[in-house]
Amino acid sequence: MGEGFGFSKQECCMSIHDQIKKILEEIGENPEREGLRETPLRVEKALGDLTRGYREDPREIIGKGLFEAECDEMVVVKEIELYSLCEHHMLPFFGKAHVAYIPDKKIVGLSKIARVVDIFARRLQVQERMTVQIAEAFEDVLKPKGVAVLIEAAHLCMMMRGVQKQNSLTVTSCVRGRFRSDDRTRSEFMRILHGHRG
Repeated sequence: MGEGFGFSKQECCMSIHDQIKKILEEIGENPEREGLRETPLRVEKALGDLTRGYREDPREIIGKGLFEAECDEMVVVKEIELYSLCEHHMLPFFGKAHVAYIPDKKIVGLSKIARVVDIFARRLQVQERMTVQIAEAFEDVLKPKGVAVLIEAAHLCMMMRGVQKQNSLTVTSCVRGRFRSDDRTRSEFMRILHGHRG
């Protein structure tokens, strides 16, 4: 724990519940008042849910959803909602992921695509790394001819603190295989994302 809150070595071994109680005291609150009495427990449970991605294997999820490919055309799942915590301030960032791949011998169940996004989002993250992790997981297991991931997200660490730019949006992308080598494939992906087909 940080020295700013004055935690001793012994206190660093406390449960999350006890540490949240200590934080409330350090910021000048009374953790025993009615509105805060159950807050340490609620925060502990919330953190468990918001970081459940550490306890799931995205490659295993993909592997369980593979089927023989009957086509080799681009598959795109757009606007997958995501909610994550930035690893720098543990403040939320949220937005949408767009995932595309070109099948080779296998396709993957559509729900698995959303689940993989959620697994990586439910960890302490930076958006840039998460974008690459999602692409690599599909590339490693599905072995497609190409994979593309684009994420658009708003970060509360920029909106609530620091520069306080409420309308900023961060966009990251990772393209592999044909999406990287073929401009036409990449352009088709972007047209689909914007609702147009060429």
